Amino acid sequence: MSNSLWAALALVLVIEGLLPFLNPAAWRRVFEQALSLSDGQLRFMGLTCILTGMVFFWALQ
Repeated sequence: MSNSLWAALALVLVIEGLLPFLNPAAWRRVFEQALSLSDGQLRFMGLTCILTGMVFFWALQ
């Protein structure tokens, strides 16, 4: 894989680790709330994240 892809993966891991490191109680609440969502709601959130990421990626090109 290219270095850019590894750098992007590393950045995702850093960002994903910020909330549990800085505020573990809030991170736990987020996951408790996510468990109460339906499959359709979770899929919509996932699709929204994918599309937002693609728009950001496109904008950076």
